[in-house]
Amino acid sequence: MGLNHLDLAIIALYLVGITLFGLRFRKKQRTLRDYFLADRNIPWWAISLSIVAAETSTLTIISIPGLAYDSNLTFLQVVMGYVVGRIIISFVLLPHYFRGDLYTAYELIERRFGKRLRALTASLFLLTRAAAEGVRVYAVSIVVAIALGTGEIASIAIITVLTLVYTFEGGLAAVIWTDVVQTVIYIGGTLVGVVTILHLVPGGWPAIHYLAAGMDKLRVFDFSFTLARPYTFWAGLIGGAFLTTASHGTDQLIVQRLLAARDQRQSVTALLTSGVAIFFQFALFLIVGVMLWAYYGMPSSIFGKADYIYPTFIVTRLPHGISGLLIAAILAAAMSNLSAALNSLSSSSMMDFYLQRHSGVDNQTQMRLSRVATFFWALVLFALAVLSLHKVSRVIEVGLSIASVAYGALLGVFLLGVLTKRATERGSMVGMLFGFGAELYLWLATKVPWTWYVAIGTVVTFAIGYAASLLTSPSEKTVA
Repeated sequence: MGLNHLDLAIIALYLVGITLFGLRFRKKQRTLRDYFLADRNIPWWAISLSIVAAETSTLTIISIPGLAYDSNLTFLQVVMGYVVGRIIISFVLLPHYFRGDLYTAYELIERRFGKRLRALTASLFLLTRAAAEGVRVYAVSIVVAIALGTGEIASIAIITVLTLVYTFEGGLAAVIWTDVVQTVIYIGGTLVGVVTILHLVPGGWPAIHYLAAGMDKLRVFDFSFTLARPYTFWAGLIGGAFLTTASHGTDQLIVQRLLAARDQRQSVTALLTSGVAIFFQFALFLIVGVMLWAYYGMPSSIFGKADYIYPTFIVTRLPHGISGLLIAAILAAAMSNLSAALNSLSSSSMMDFYLQRHSGVDNQTQMRLSRVATFFWALVLFALAVLSLHKVSRVIEVGLSIASVAYGALLGVFLLGVLTKRATERGSMVGMLFGFGAELYLWLATKVPWTWYVAIGTVVTFAIGYAASLLTSPSEKTVA
């Protein structure tokens, strides 16, 4: 069927409208506190929706349905771990973040250990966040290329430039409030898609349920004890909890939002409510995949890649108008995730590195350089997305694998800082290097599923870091 002028008009209206909306916040950006923390004046519900949007990239919307198409609903076990991780952060890490006027997660590391370890943790964040985000930006090209017929590189450029415009000008306030709008758009659009699929499948949901149940497509739990499968109950609950504790407790992408809350209580409320929302959201995307399986009744290899199934369905099988709405919804998720990455990478670059060496720079120069950093990271992510072309299969698992390789080392260091008094900077650095090495080994040289990377890396980092700390000089700093 393809898109017609109505669909293209809806997509264009969204792209122009969200860019102009984000630009409304540019006049409020006078200081780094405004640009990177939105003056710490964002209500909890907006932060909650922004957290959901930040962890819901295009790869989530197009790859999770493809995952369910090929398998079942067992990925929900990982999402259960996501909820548990949020509870851990609320009690273990958030109280430390609200002791003082912090701009980045890694300032906590300096306060506990020293400047060297702060630089190391921030560097690891910049490296792995950029790599993982490059894969996410690449996922945008799948949708735009299918929908608009543009080349993959041109598709990446379109979204990168438009997102850069309002992020460059409006800072975190623009990022969060556009996230709120974009979350409503992509969830609403997905619900419209679900209703449409129900009407297209003869017999509706009863027929879909009958077919899916007979092929074990509605299975949620797998209690088997094995490292061969990524989505067992134990891998999901334990691995998902470790992954979220790291991603939402040590990654500047999410921590920056939590620090923008008016106080610790609102930050906790935002984090926990986002967990409830993210569970229902992933359940929705997985159900979409099962419904598409019932509709097509053919192997995913027919589409080339499982990630192509949902975008192809939207463009070729949905009525005009609805197709445009759903493509706009997917682009909304892409832009919200990309804007979050740009602002968090810029904030860490400025606060954790540049201003550490140039503390006397005036406010106007700080703001100008912050925007320059945002532009620089946009170029980096664009380049990484282009390099990902034709090298990535199922983007959701590749993106999570890249992020997971660093998270264990980061989380292990943070836990050494907040749970122990005897951990030292030197010992923690040793532990971090061993933990990161262990995760690289798991990723590149074993068949251990990505769901275990963070848990294993955290344990290695913590254990070796603590043991090494006991062997360091007694004069080295060991308490906050």
